[in-house]
Amino acid sequence: MKKYKVTLTAEERNSLQDLIAAKKTAAKKAIHARILLKADAGLEGPAWTDARIAEALEVDVSTVERLRQRFVEQGLDAALGRKKQDRPSRPRTLDGKAEARLIALACSEPPSGRVRWTLRLLAAKVVVEAVSTETIRRALKKTNSSPG
Repeated sequence: MKKYKVTLTAEERNSLQDLIAAKKTAAKKAIHARILLKADAGLEGPAWTDARIAEALEVDVSTVERLRQRFVEQGLDAALGRKKQDRPSRPRTLDGKAEARLIALACSEPPSGRVRWTLRLLAAKVVVEAVSTETIRRALKKTNSSPG
């Protein structure tokens, strides 16, 4: 017997069927909805095995198992949505204020003896410690400004 048994209410079943029928649904969300409908062990559900669901929907068995577990432990919204990160992302090196200072600096006159600002010159002048030239390049690429 399955450790995590998916039993959908009529309302949940209808909402999943509507989600699949909608033309603008993300592919992963639609697949998850189909998995839950096939795994439904309620009165109207087909109660397919994980292996049969995986084969029919061309996903891995572990995907079906994890989705069952997430549905039982956290509910329908968690099962359809993306899993939250276990740990937070790295903090941004350049926040909004630092990016604004960088752009203003890049659009200003270059230092004496230079024709234009280079990424290394900008990285050396920016107040943030230990910023790479690649970070500077990415920040400047996001803007439509044309220094020089």
